[in-house]
Amino acid sequence: MRFHDSEDGESTLNDINVTPLVDIMLVLLVIFIVTAPLLTNTIPVNLPKTDTVDNVAAPITPLVINVDQQGKITLDDRTVALEQLQQQLSDAAASRKEPQVQLQADESVNYGTVAKVMAIIERAGITRLSVMTER
Repeated sequence: MRFHDSEDGESTLNDINVTPLVDIMLVLLVIFIVTAPLLTNTIPVNLPKTDTVDNVAAPITPLVINVDQQGKITLDDRTVALEQLQQQLSDAAASRKEPQVQLQADESVNYGTVAKVMAIIERAGITRLSVMTER
């Protein structure tokens, strides 16, 4: 197909119209900018159910922290308030060579509560944490 710039048809236009190309590229850019932040939060995750993992023989008896459905926290079968958990963990960790904690949280517990407990465990100086799940 030829494009003519005059009615007599003697000369042809050799320029390409780039306006539609620029329009398409701007629309794609806007789409990528809008959808990029949404891609990180669209993966459904259901962590509490996992396959069995072989445990390495650990002679160290770990500290066990339970968080039940109501958010009640127990440390080795003793009920502990969230505010006192760091001090109790620090005391228990001081008497052990390599303190290890097993965290058992009910899957219906608010994630914020579990995150606070994990932060307290870290502030207590314990670096070995196992989050327990069931088959």
